Amino acid sequence: MQLKRKIIRSVGTMLSAAFLCLFGTAGYYSSKLPSAVTIEPASELKIAEYPEISCSVSPASVMQTSGGFPETKQVTLSLFGAIPVKSVSVTEKEAPVLIPCGYPFGIKLLMDGVMVTELGAVTDISGKTSCPAEDAGIMTGDIIKSADGEALVSNSRLQEIISQSGGRKINLQVSRNDDEFTVQLRPVFSEKNNMWRGGMWVRDSIAGIGTMTFINKETGEFAGLGHPICDSDTGGFVPVYSGEAVPVEITEARKGEKGIPGELRGSFSSGSYGVLERNSSCGVYGCLNEKGIEELCGNSCEYVMGYRQDITTGEAEILTTVSGNTPDKYKVEIESIDLSGEGTKNMVVRITDKRLLKKSGGIIQGMSGSPIIQNGRLIGAVTHVFVADPTRGYAVFADNMVEYLNS
Repeated sequence: MQLKRKIIRSVGTMLSAAFLCLFGTAGYYSSKLPSAVTIEPASELKIAEYPEISCSVSPASVMQTSGGFPETKQVTLSLFGAIPVKSVSVTEKEAPVLIPCGYPFGIKLLMDGVMVTELGAVTDISGKTSCPAEDAGIMTGDIIKSADGEALVSNSRLQEIISQSGGRKINLQVSRNDDEFTVQLRPVFSEKNNMWRGGMWVRDSIAGIGTMTFINKETGEFAGLGHPICDSDTGGFVPVYSGEAVPVEITEARKGEKGIPGELRGSFSSGSYGVLERNSSCGVYGCLNEKGIEELCGNSCEYVMGYRQDITTGEAEILTTVSGNTPDKYKVEIESIDLSGEGTKNMVVRITDKRLLKKSGGIIQGMSGSPIIQNGRLIGAVTHVFVADPTRGYAVFADNMVEYLNS
């Protein structure tokens, strides 16, 4: 009898351990899998990185559009088809066909407003020191959109309004972290400059070099960088009033070292590829002119975009330019994938191509936006370098970039 109890107790313990193990495994997969995905019409959802995961769908879970065609559906992802792991929302949408670029391009942006880059004290004729901007509640990184109702697109115009104020209060419309509010700035007459001053330095434009990620040949729309353009002094997001994408000739690829990121250096060439219309969290977007379409699309191959679930760890290629203005293909390794990730840090990639390592030491500034190709599909773009290890960095999903293009 005692032996029988021991056997039952042992079996019970083993079953409990097995169930705990299964629930733990299910929890692990649940944390790794996305809550929502997009797939091509009439295709089956498969997670390339986890082939052991399968899905099933109930007809009752399909939501219809007004036209009567399925738009979204709920599927259950299961481990080996037996252990339910996660319920996922699936949208059917044709994957776009795009031209992966890798071309360097110059970025010229005129801000929507002026950005406050620094605050400073002003000494008046009595010797009293103050900072009018700070007293008004203005902070570094703020965007001043208008002064007394006049929209601002240049720092010279704001300086002119302040210098002609005679010391009266000026109403400034300010944007900070997506919030807009009005402050009153009372300029101080500077003894040193012999003029009315606001106690702040502002910037109205920005320029730099990046890499174009893809082009929609049918529309002429393009995307680049894979991350937003931020001010180098404040780190603030740069709002775009108008912008231009121009040709660039890369003259030097300064190698990155541990703790010191490298960078592409070059010069802006004459002419224009087109306009830059938007600076978003997943890159910059614009539209090519005829010259841009002719030069960048002429002999380029088109690729179907790969959705995030199509990506696997392992070998891939990037297109990037480290000399002149013509991109080349280089081998990389996708080390990890965050399938549920939004934003720009969705994958970790490592440069494995000896040619690129010799030229640049890995990922360097200016390579942001370099498209990534895997299994004949455009799957993403390089966005950041790991300062402690220049051979590695982050990459964004192509479907995240395309979502912003279509929004």
